[in-house]
Amino acid sequence: MSSESNENKLFLPPPYCKTPAKFDDVFEEDVQLSKLDVLDPAKVLQLCENLTDRTTKQLEVKVNKFLKSVSESSTVFLINLLNVSEEAVVQVVMDKILDSGIIIPLSEEAISNIVEYKDHSLKCADNLDPKIQGLIDEIVPKESTVTIIPVLAMERRAKKPEKPIVCPVYLVCFVNSAKSKTFISKLVDESFKYFLTLLLNTRECEEERRLKKQCQSLLSVARKLFSHLGDLSDLLKEIMSEARRLTNAERCSLFLLDPDHMHLVAKVFDGVSPAEKRTEVRIAKDQGIAGHVAATGQILNIKNAYKHPLFYKGMDEATGFHTRNILCFPIRDEDNIVGVAQLCNKIDGHFDYFDEQVANAFSIYCGISIMHSLVYKRIQDAQARSKLSNELMMYHMKVSDQDVADVITCPCNHDEPNFSKFTFTPRKIIYKETPCYVLKMFEDLKFMEYFRIKEETLIRFILYVKRGYRDLPYHNWLHAFCVAHFAYLCLKNFKLVENGYISKLEALAYFVSSLCHDIDHRGTTNSFQQQSNSVLASLYSSEGSVMERHHLSQTICTLNTEGCNFLDSLNRQDYIKCLDLIKDMILATDLATHYNIHSRQLAMAEEGYDKTNPEHRYYLCSLLMTCADLSDQTKDWSETKRVAQLIYSEFFAQGDLEKKMGKEPANMMDREKASIPDHQLEFLKECCICIFKILAMTFPSANILVDAISRNIICWEASKTIFNKLCVEDKTSYEVLVSDELEQEIQAILKNICI
Repeated sequence: MSSESNENKLFLPPPYCKTPAKFDDVFEEDVQLSKLDVLDPAKVLQLCENLTDRTTKQLEVKVNKFLKSVSESSTVFLINLLNVSEEAVVQVVMDKILDSGIIIPLSEEAISNIVEYKDHSLKCADNLDPKIQGLIDEIVPKESTVTIIPVLAMERRAKKPEKPIVCPVYLVCFVNSAKSKTFISKLVDESFKYFLTLLLNTRECEEERRLKKQCQSLLSVARKLFSHLGDLSDLLKEIMSEARRLTNAERCSLFLLDPDHMHLVAKVFDGVSPAEKRTEVRIAKDQGIAGHVAATGQILNIKNAYKHPLFYKGMDEATGFHTRNILCFPIRDEDNIVGVAQLCNKIDGHFDYFDEQVANAFSIYCGISIMHSLVYKRIQDAQARSKLSNELMMYHMKVSDQDVADVITCPCNHDEPNFSKFTFTPRKIIYKETPCYVLKMFEDLKFMEYFRIKEETLIRFILYVKRGYRDLPYHNWLHAFCVAHFAYLCLKNFKLVENGYISKLEALAYFVSSLCHDIDHRGTTNSFQQQSNSVLASLYSSEGSVMERHHLSQTICTLNTEGCNFLDSLNRQDYIKCLDLIKDMILATDLATHYNIHSRQLAMAEEGYDKTNPEHRYYLCSLLMTCADLSDQTKDWSETKRVAQLIYSEFFAQGDLEKKMGKEPANMMDREKASIPDHQLEFLKECCICIFKILAMTFPSANILVDAISRNIICWEASKTIFNKLCVEDKTSYEVLVSDELEQEIQAILKNICI
């Protein structure tokens, strides 16, 4: 082709126009193939211009009218061949849109047979599947002449969606046409070149809209199902009701595998009148349609129930119900099949491919909701058992009215000299009088008057807290009493409320937290709880501070015990704030928490306490709690040594347990390896004195506490020689600690030192 001729022929004539001149060989074949032999190009363009509807039904009406006019037929209609669902559907006859459409199932072979006549489509009518022929006979009057032309396109099959192949997508039916079959064949071939893509795209959009609607329905179903988790029977009824609604079925039966997986059990039937209901239906897991689905895990779509070999007619005969078709699908949890749902009699035809897809998706929601309902029921049962156990425990811990009256009418004067000084040793208080002294501290700090606390309620709370502590060597009620006493001393001597360091509510929370901070201590550390996989560790290990969170939980539990909530006089805002403060302060007794904020507490003390800074208030309250918990180390040497005996008694008991578990305990927990003076010195130097120095930086009068710790450090340093000497004599470190010889020699040393 010359360059001049190329320039003259850049814009070629449309394919439906007659060729004005002979083109070069390159274009000639395309032009010949594109010619329209039977159609008027203007009418085709006009039709394409009008095909703007969003539904295939409206499009088919216009296409039918166009084809009827050109073919001079009495009636034209399209049979939609849905390859994915393997169905033939007629939804429009001429210009009449059918209400529900006519749907028949097709086998893959029936669809494939149509493809065989793609080159000689006029023979298609003579080789149609009997079901399609029956569908046409249902629409077309008798003795009418019908010309059927298949339309092919690239589509996906249901069984092999990953491999698009040539499939029939429409059968175009012309009734009593005045034109020849050859003309009609050319008419279909030429016209569908222009609007087939539009028809198929619209069909696909409709399916997308249908899927979207189904997804929204399934999400709505999921919300409904999960709102019924508390009652399995209600959940099963809701599942059956929603299954019927989603698939437009008359009935639904739901079978669950019993615990031994030997039977399928249905206790309720949806869509069945009350007279027909049975209390329970039980079938073998491998019997009938439901049993087959449970065994294979495959969905079963039965078009004609009475012709299926697995169908049991006896149920219909007993109830008078006639089953036409069945859709049966498995219900799975995360791992296994837990049941089977069986839908009967689709109201507007038979269950199709899309019903199967909905059933598969719905079964996932069913399985998850049933699994969670069963788990929820087990949790409810466990909670009920736990509640009963707690009630039993609280019954045996019960504080009687007489116990409360004994505290109120106690004849003792509770007037210990120096009770309000840091040098006082609270462990010398008579044990049975300790609740009275706690009450005295409440009154002295003006909590009773300021917060309008009922005396009887407070006493009952104190007695319950006292009983909440176990009989351990160290972490017992007496330890709690000592910590609460130190909190009282801080509030009293540092004038924390009067000078605005903390509020009255913070002061109340501080004192209560000190009293309750070790309720139900088990005599073991947080690390031991985690290593032994205890119940407490399973509850709290993800949050950290295992024992401290348990102490907090027990504190709240005690407050909620009948007749114990002495905080009920607080308004709602103060009540919530008080509980939050108690939580923060009890958790602060975990030394791991202290080490995390130690540098910030030190910075607060160095910069000067800012009463308006919420962080400073939190750091100060945490510091006060840690000091109260370690306050035994600020007493005289004899008291500190007795406390060490109690602490190491617990430590060594834990070490013995760890050995039985096959674990190697830390040296300080091992009675055979522990060097008590070294462990005590490390604890006092690296922990205690650092903490109390920060306290003294904020409150100079606390230097007396730093001096007491320094004195005890000297004593422990001096004791190392004694320990070394006595341990050589085949005594363990603990035996030396409790010996009179150690006490005598240290007392002699103390006479010669002055701090």
